[in-house]
Amino acid sequence: MEMENQSHITEFILLGLRTPPGQKELCFMLFLALYLVTIAGNLLIILAIGSDSHLHSPMYFFLANLSCADICFSSITVPKMLVNMQTDNPAISYTGCLSQIYFFLLFGDLDNFLLAVMAYDRYVAICQPLSSVTTMSPRLSALMVVTCWVLTAVHALVHTLLVVRLSFCTDRVVPHFFCDLSTLVHLSCSDISVNKLVIITVGAAVVVGPFLGILVSYTHIFCTVLRVPSVRGLHRGISTCGSHLVVVSLFFGTVIGLYLCPSPSHSEEQGSVVALLYTVVTPLLNPFIYSLRNHALLQALCRTLSTFC
Repeated sequence: MEMENQSHITEFILLGLRTPPGQKELCFMLFLALYLVTIAGNLLIILAIGSDSHLHSPMYFFLANLSCADICFSSITVPKMLVNMQTDNPAISYTGCLSQIYFFLLFGDLDNFLLAVMAYDRYVAICQPLSSVTTMSPRLSALMVVTCWVLTAVHALVHTLLVVRLSFCTDRVVPHFFCDLSTLVHLSCSDISVNKLVIITVGAAVVVGPFLGILVSYTHIFCTVLRVPSVRGLHRGISTCGSHLVVVSLFFGTVIGLYLCPSPSHSEEQGSVVALLYTVVTPLLNPFIYSLRNHALLQALCRTLSTFC
């Protein structure tokens, strides 16, 4: 009963990022600039795809959804981090912390699944070019995106509800710049065996499943591309998938390295740095990676920009 009386805490304390003495304002301006560029870049991708009829295909439809997910993903953590940098009270309410966990998992997982769907789309386009139009129909594309949203929403809800059942006693300091699920679970004074089991099994499946789907798709793609007799066809196949492969490497490399292959020597500060890579850097780079390697998208972006200038 005493534990239950102590479990109704109202807030957690986010330690945030360790900034060098005297460089707090510089770090604030840097992350603010990165966040604004992330929002602007991904928003331009969405507007360009929506306004250009030549880009109304499954590949660009998935890319627009990925940009939308990236905007939301960054907005879950970065604004709160920026506020904490400017205040002396880096607290987050209990409800706010749970909301951050839910939406962080939702949009982070959505990135995973969308990248897998995009890999399948590339597989169909390269390995089954004659039937790609009928296979990747608008109806199927929309259904795949809706399925991604439903699966990730359910997964995020399961983890959030499991956190709600936990009791928190005196330790309410989160050594992170956002409410990380694993970190928060270990602050609890309740039995966390169920939470850990779900994180290891279901959580790992949500990451590893799409990653394996990407590997299978690109295995078939590379086998098909290598059978192309002309150098031009080989180059075209590689360039078509190049942008997606770079984004996949950035996102899954950091996520798997942090959560699925943790090192005992990893400090909390190192974990925060890695988390920054996939919450700030990856959403920032995605628009540049796709637009600079895609001539049609680059032209659409230029036309979109010209309407605002």
